[in-house]
Formats: sequence, structure tokens, C-alpha cells
Amino acid sequence: MRRRDDTHTRPMGSHPAGAVGVAYDRDWRADVRTALRCAGVLLGLLLGVDWAAGSLTWWRGGLWGVLALLLLLVLFPVRVSAGAGWLAVRRLLVTRRVRTDLLIAVRPLDGVAQRLILRDTLGNRVEIDPEVLIRNPDLWYLLDEGVRVSEAAGTLLCGTTALHRLARRVDRETALGVFRVSDME
Repeated sequence: MRRRDDTHTRPMGSHPAGAVGVAYDRDWRADVRTALRCAGVLLGLLLGVDWAAGSLTWWRGGLWGVLALLLLLVLFPVRVSAGAGWLAVRRLLVTRRVRTDLLIAVRPLDGVAQRLILRDTLGNRVEIDPEVLIRNPDLWYLLDEGVRVSEAAGTLLCGTTALHRLARRVDRETALGVFRVSDME
């Protein structure tokens, strides 16, 4: 099923000139392993309890397998990557990409799971967890470079306060990480 803001249905425009270094979420593989472990443990527990009770049948085992698969789908993390002038979020079946040098709005969503919604002039939209940017300074650096271009061009109309607040938080966490590594805490 296609959505209105999927990348394969939206024009992206050309990529900006310059060095194209790509940064990825460093914790993504560990998050995938954690999701797989959780689903495996659930499946093992359900099969074990059912087997111990003597009520395990092939269709109940299949049902437990489907439940474990649903848990895996819910827990499966998004893969965030960024390059010069773009940020992409890849879910299981859909990749969405936004041009960070053409941003028009950044909207923070507070609640149980905090999110940042980025929109560009081409109509593309990406939703990202700010913690990913805090844990990955390389991703933040590439996003910040694009945001600066958007601010200088005057296309970024709303959301600069949220981005500056996030920038201070990233700087604070990065500095604390440096202090931890150098035993100056």
C-alpha cells in the first residue's frame, strides 16, 4: 500500500554538490538484535508453557509464532541515515527522505514517544526520534548543516527554536560523553 508521502512517489530534486558522506544510526543493529531476542524469548516462553501444560498442538504453535512475529514487527527499529543535504528514515517496507537543505518546518511532538517531524519544500515528510540524533553526533552534524542552509535561504519558517534546543542537548550529551571517556566526570 502506498502512502501519500512515500519517497518513491515524490520527486526529490537533485542532491546538493559537495562531498557526500553518509552517516547511519550506530545502534540500529543492536536494536534489531534486541527486538529479535524479545520475540524469540516470547515464542520460547509461550511454547514452553503450552508444552508443559500438555496442550501444544501445531495450530497453537503457529499462533504463538504469529504473536512473536507481531511483537518483532512492533519492536523493529527504524534505520536513520543522513548525507549532505538529506535525511532518510527506513522502516520495514517504506523509506522516506527529506531534503534538509530545503526544510520549511520542524515540529516537535511531545508525549510518550517524542518525535521530530521534518518537512521540506518538495512536500516530503520524515518523522524521527530525537534520541537517535543525540546518540549519533554524525547524524546530527549532517542534519544541522542542512538546517543552517535552510535558515540562510529563508525556507525554514517554523521550528528553529526546537532545533536550537535539540542542538544544546546534543552538545551537552557529547561533552558529557567526552568527559566520561577521559575520566573527567
